[in-house]
Amino acid sequence: MSGLLLRVTDLHAGYGRAEVLHGLNLQAAAGSVVTVIGPNGAGKSTLLNALMGVLPARGTIVYDGHAIAQQSLEERVLRGIALVPETRALFGSMAVQDNLLLGAYRRVHLGERDSAESLDRVYTLFPRLKERRAQLAGTLSGGERQMLAVARALMGKPSLLMLDEPSLGLAPLVVRDIFNTIDGLRSTGVTIVLVEQNARAALAVADYGYVLEMGQIALEGAAADLAKDPRVIDTYLGAARAKAAP
Repeated sequence: MSGLLLRVTDLHAGYGRAEVLHGLNLQAAAGSVVTVIGPNGAGKSTLLNALMGVLPARGTIVYDGHAIAQQSLEERVLRGIALVPETRALFGSMAVQDNLLLGAYRRVHLGERDSAESLDRVYTLFPRLKERRAQLAGTLSGGERQMLAVARALMGKPSLLMLDEPSLGLAPLVVRDIFNTIDGLRSTGVTIVLVEQNARAALAVADYGYVLEMGQIALEGAAADLAKDPRVIDTYLGAARAKAAP
């Protein structure tokens, strides 16, 4: 890892007059996986939407050495920030490969013509998508749709990839595959901010973690340390894990 890619200071965001995030501080080292866990309604998705520019926010967001808090969503995309939302937001009536090619918009806008190479790269990561490249996205299974959403984001070669609840609604075996994929993305050099309800899986794959409660950071630390913290075990990992913890 080579220094900070993302530094967020005193971030406030919400919906209209309802503030959800109250002075949040967070950072991510380049090439790392950072996870944000917490209960429903804590503000996890709000955080990602504020970082992406989907929601207005107050505070400081420094990405790759540049202050971006006043930049639009489109400007952040062009800078190399990508968000895979909880809804996945695929074009169901379009083929898998066409969805992927739409993800290369940033590269085309920058004058790069390497879509074929990008396709080869994501098909190597997700061979199942290659098998289904002519299939309509709306006919894929839940796990395949999640793979497609991540692969489409990777087509733009982002430096920062934000994932909102990638395991939501998926069977346990599929969840394992998704997290294995997230772990495998380390080799690409992309920095990942992972918002996840499955705290055990998230902390297992992450380098650093934050516990978000009621719009504020309640705990933070190395993911391996958080996984052993009694407060995290009791609240997010369950009683069975508590008995097994040293």
